[in-house]
Amino acid sequence: MADLTLYHAAPSRSSIVRWMLEELGEPYGIELLTLTEGEHLTADYKAINPMAKVPALRHGDVVITEAAAICTYLADEFPAAQLNMPVGDPRRGPYLKWLFFGPSCIEPAIIDHAMPRKEEPRRGMLGYGDFDTVMEVTAKAVAAGPYLLGDRFTAADVVVGSTIRFGVTFEILPKIPEFMAYLDRLLARPAMQRTLALDEELAGANA
Repeated sequence: MADLTLYHAAPSRSSIVRWMLEELGEPYGIELLTLTEGEHLTADYKAINPMAKVPALRHGDVVITEAAAICTYLADEFPAAQLNMPVGDPRRGPYLKWLFFGPSCIEPAIIDHAMPRKEEPRRGMLGYGDFDTVMEVTAKAVAAGPYLLGDRFTAADVVVGSTIRFGVTFEILPKIPEFMAYLDRLLARPAMQRTLALDEELAGANA
């Protein structure tokens, strides 16, 4: 039995972690949950993740939830894959910034943009500020390329890249040249290609 087990549904945010696992190259197992059948709402799964959502990752006796936290954990636990920036490296600051920026700024900005409130909140009430600024900052970061930290692909690209891909796929984010070129670079990665193929197979089986 693999020491790493991903509680997964396809398609869902847990595909972020599946891509991360494919990049690691470590053996892992899948516990597949069918969300439409409420398998994430069972008492057994809530004992793993009380939030009743995917992803969750079991590594030995440790359980981690939240996609960005899982990616950060895996990058540090398996440093041979060179998907992290170790403590002491001056690039660790920007690396952590992007790992947190994905779920705390890009994703909520996307969701609010797709489903606007009846009354627009004051800018200071939103952790991400405003949609246009988030897009400008993100576009500038990925344009420098090829990855967020230059030539070094990291877990931050898995998190941010997955979020951008989600937004572009569902036509919530603008298909600006900076985003599309970045996604092309990510989609050229063999681990990403394997992830898409594996999840497509799972989605087809559950259709």
